Amino acid sequence: MTPERAVPTSFRYEEADGVVRLTLDRPDTLNSLTFEVYHELTATFRALADRPDVRVVVLTGTGRAFCTGGDVKDIIGDLLHRDAEGLLLFTRLTCDLVRAMRALPRPVVASLNGTVAGAGAAIALAADFRVAADSARIAFLFVRVGLAGADMGAAYLLPRVVGLGRATELLMTGDFIDAAEAHRIGLYNRVVAGDQLAAATGEMVDKLVRGPRDGLAATKDALNREMHMDLDAALDHEARAQAALMLHPDFREGFQAFMGKRPPRFEGAP
Repeated sequence: MTPERAVPTSFRYEEADGVVRLTLDRPDTLNSLTFEVYHELTATFRALADRPDVRVVVLTGTGRAFCTGGDVKDIIGDLLHRDAEGLLLFTRLTCDLVRAMRALPRPVVASLNGTVAGAGAAIALAADFRVAADSARIAFLFVRVGLAGADMGAAYLLPRVVGLGRATELLMTGDFIDAAEAHRIGLYNRVVAGDQLAAATGEMVDKLVRGPRDGLAATKDALNREMHMDLDAALDHEARAQAALMLHPDFREGFQAFMGKRPPRFEGAP
């Protein structure tokens, strides 16, 4: 098996019909993160960036929680004995995971099966979509342990999702909000009963996996890039990206499907 196809051991990896499903599987610790999980998740997202046959990635958990942040024994206990250089090595490791998720040119759907807290909240925020069970309360807990709420890109991404005012409140208080409130402020895209989570996630995945792969990749790229641009630069970027996609077979197929009043069959889609 080549390195890019190596199967991780710290979480479950499943792949079928263009969809990769990553399942955090330490329910006895509420899917807390270990150093190994951080390393393997980051390596997996980086490897998937070179897999054009993968169209969507789903990230979820088992048991009562999606993810509750760093493991008390494996990570927190270790950090208390590190020097400044060692601590920076760790914080950059956590940020590398978010960087890999945002750089992946495929949509990432976080299927939130339960409690989302600390680094788990930051990981969910880094996904492109969040479909949540009604039990999936969420908190950015970092200030509760004496740290900054600005961790793993949260101070960058959260205001762009929910606005500066709500982001400030969530990051500075570390308070939990329930799934209904997270949906109301735009942090969650969908909230359903727990027994409907798989179906609701599947509906979103099916829509994405049948979409234009390169068109979706260009959309995610623009959303990332244009956060830094003024309007003129953004317009120029979108004009160039859209003109390039007009040369792609998916554009002709989309037009023909529209004229024929049928669903489009984009290149490589099931």
